Amino acid sequence: MSSRDQFAAALLAVDRVQAAQILQAAAAQQGPLAAFEALVPPALEQIGAAWEKGECALAQVYMSGRICEALADALPPAPAQGAGQAGRQPAIAISVLDDYHFLGKQLVRTVLRTAGWTVQDYAQQSVASLVARVVADRVDILLVSTLMLPSALRVAELMAQLRAAAPGVRVIVGGAPFRFDPLLWQQVGADAMGYNASDAIALVRQMAGERQ
Repeated sequence: MSSRDQFAAALLAVDRVQAAQILQAAAAQQGPLAAFEALVPPALEQIGAAWEKGECALAQVYMSGRICEALADALPPAPAQGAGQAGRQPAIAISVLDDYHFLGKQLVRTVLRTAGWTVQDYAQQSVASLVARVVADRVDILLVSTLMLPSALRVAELMAQLRAAAPGVRVIVGGAPFRFDPLLWQQVGADAMGYNASDAIALVRQMAGERQ
């Protein structure tokens, strides 16, 4: 059994000690961030897929996410990323749009935090409330997660309002509807789409670099 499968099995068993030992062993060989990226996103995505198929309980999904958040907090922090011309990190926020499935959002936020990015968590928002938060907080990069197709289609409305109220914000979308239809993110007017949590690091780094 691979380290990735062992890690997923430990999460499903809600075995914090075993999960930590597997991650620490990988970190000793690869470094903390590389080990985290190699183990945590694939394991949580595997568990999320198992839940969608009815092969594990929602409680296991929830506890897996909580364990990984605790493990991320215990890792040595990565250097702060992305200071631009203003000498600061871009303001980054993440939200679920009109959905109540938080696993994807939590995974992306955890991965970005481990990579050294500061991310505001807006939890679940409607289009109107999300636009208001983005404007008030002067967000530079917004990540939006959706689970259901109707929520994904509402990104078009979100983009129209953001272009009027905060034209400089860049929007990255993700979630099942965008994986099923690889062109959907373009159709709703988003700036980029991530297939998985690891993609978020590269996309945020790219967008932060464009601001410099």
